[in-house]
Amino acid sequence: MDTSLRSSQPLVSVVIPCYNQAHFLATAIESVLAQTYAHTEIVVVDDGSKDDTRAQAAAYPNVRYHYQENQGLPSARNAGIRLSKGEFLVFLDADDWLYPAGIEANVTQLLQNPALAFVSGMFDAFYSNENRTEAKGMTVTGANHYCHLLQGNYIGMVATVMFRRQVFEEFLFDASLKNCEDYDLYLRVARRHPVAHHDAKIAVYRFHDSNMSANIPVMLQGALNTLERQKPSLKTADEQKAFQQGKSIWRKYYSQELYQALLKQKAPIQAKTIAFLLKNNPTYALKYSLKLDKAMVKKKVKKLIPVSWLRYLHRNNWYRNFLPPVGEVSFGDFGSTKPFSKEFGYDRGGPIDRYYIESFLTGQADSIRGRVLEIGDNEYTLQYGQTKVTQSDILHVDASNSKATFIADISDAPHLPDNVFDCLLLTQTLHLIYEVKNALRTCHRILKPGGSLLLTVPGITPIDHGEWKETWYWAFTDKAMYKLLQETFPGGQIEITTYGNVFSASKFLYGLGLPEVPKEKLDYHDPHYQVIVAVKATKAVA
Repeated sequence: MDTSLRSSQPLVSVVIPCYNQAHFLATAIESVLAQTYAHTEIVVVDDGSKDDTRAQAAAYPNVRYHYQENQGLPSARNAGIRLSKGEFLVFLDADDWLYPAGIEANVTQLLQNPALAFVSGMFDAFYSNENRTEAKGMTVTGANHYCHLLQGNYIGMVATVMFRRQVFEEFLFDASLKNCEDYDLYLRVARRHPVAHHDAKIAVYRFHDSNMSANIPVMLQGALNTLERQKPSLKTADEQKAFQQGKSIWRKYYSQELYQALLKQKAPIQAKTIAFLLKNNPTYALKYSLKLDKAMVKKKVKKLIPVSWLRYLHRNNWYRNFLPPVGEVSFGDFGSTKPFSKEFGYDRGGPIDRYYIESFLTGQADSIRGRVLEIGDNEYTLQYGQTKVTQSDILHVDASNSKATFIADISDAPHLPDNVFDCLLLTQTLHLIYEVKNALRTCHRILKPGGSLLLTVPGITPIDHGEWKETWYWAFTDKAMYKLLQETFPGGQIEITTYGNVFSASKFLYGLGLPEVPKEKLDYHDPHYQVIVAVKATKAVA
């Protein structure tokens, strides 16, 4: 590489803590030396190793080596921070390695987004005992990374993260933690600063018998303790909800990990194993017990417990996983092939989907401000914007509408002015427009930089029997909306929320009215049954 070009690039420091893993260290170091991004430095922190870590590091003249008495992984990483000089930092454990373009992918993200405190990518898991590689990592939609992290450590591997050095002027790894110190750091940083995640593969996580993560009960307790540290910082209802979901998700995740490990080992049942599963996820305790003699246990259960008893327990929330046997399903009123209403429930007290739309707008009321354009009428503008709205405009396709301030088909409206609206409200309209992308491009064009589009679309839905039946073109999923908004709101922030579950979806299809459905059943959200998909898309500020 040209020397002048290299010197103009930000220096990336790769900190490699090592404790008695000299046999892995060369692979980690060489993966850094093989990077497509060459302006790097390597700092090896030997955390009191008894093997030949020093000699392995000395084989590479450009590697900076530091020895300290054993203090643990967080302390070793903090020592690497102090010793390093780079503008950007990466923490690579000695038993892992980077993909050749890993550093370049993360540097590109940080240079393109100067506000980000850190960026993370995807990784592969290499299972040494099985000589097998498996893709890992999660795709994350929406900009609220703090809430996503409360629900679980979607990053998964610290080497996929690249930090700005300024982060460590405010934060360090907590040396008092025995595990999950990286998860703890992500949460603390994301609480205060913007972070991002992308789909490029950065590194390989080597799983082997000595991994700290192999001690499942200890790792679960560490994850739950890390979450509890965030409790005083929670500010919104969404954060409180994500926090509670996170505890449940962590318990289920590690219960599943233990269950799968037990199956592979074919280990005899142990009291402490069942106790762990019963405490954290009883379903896996039951599944594990059934695996011991599945046929015999199932046969006995079917003989001993009548279906009517199980149904009763289920209806009283004492037995949540009840599924009636074939031929034992009770259809009741829902055995009809015709809906109770053909008017979306308007004639039975109001539509179920309206509850979800208004829940979304309630949560986004702060964005309904300044000059607001709403499609069809301005009911929601006035209800949720109130005094924050300085000018309320209405866009309608019909020129006979006397209240409309703009007459246009939003998918073909070159006469609408550029960059004038602070907020657009487009609720339950996009499915009636064939040229969906054109409509979204118009929304992007007429919004001010930093302005927001608040959009809802139907997912699982009846089709109108009346005025709109001939132009009802689409139903959407969250994945489809994310792709559409990525293409039409380049560089903008996209937040997507889904509403609904199998209960509310089926009741909506039958046309039940809102008063007929218990609120607690509406408020349970299952992304596999999306009645409404809601989007907040914020136009990038140039």
